[in-house]
Amino acid sequence: MQPQKDGPRSNNEITVPEVQLIDAEGNNVGAVRTSEAIAMAMDAGMDLVEIAPNSNPPVCKILDLGKYKYAAQKKAAEARKKQKVIEVKEIKLRPNIDSHDYEVKMRSVEKFLGEGDKVKVTMRFRGREMAHQNIGLELLLKVRDQFEEVAKVESNPRAEGRQMVMVLAPR
Repeated sequence: MQPQKDGPRSNNEITVPEVQLIDAEGNNVGAVRTSEAIAMAMDAGMDLVEIAPNSNPPVCKILDLGKYKYAAQKKAAEARKKQKVIEVKEIKLRPNIDSHDYEVKMRSVEKFLGEGDKVKVTMRFRGREMAHQNIGLELLLKVRDQFEEVAKVESNPRAEGRQMVMVLAPR
């Protein structure tokens, strides 16, 4: 058994007896014997390429295989370039944060959400702060309410040991 090659089948790799042929100008020629179609492609100095292998009979087109593969490769690269990878950014807070520090952190949260990233807001408790977790929860709820229009809460504030975590995702 020969190894599987990438891309569409072309020329002598097409084993079906009859194909639906589309010529180099894009005109539908109709159902043609495969050997005739290959001969027509060779006369035109091009290749017979299988475009829709699952139809009955398979649709084949006369075109330059090298150009076709190059165009497909370019299209795939363009699609990869346009993909947005969503990252999870983390903002760390403390229960007794000052108002200016809070505003600076919230500007960062706003920027991250604007860029389409998720934001993990972490409230750290140290020492005696563990006895006042309600202050930290109130602060996290304040953050949630502040970004209600631009973000949805993916996970509500929950305690994980010495910290409380909440995740916001852009709407």
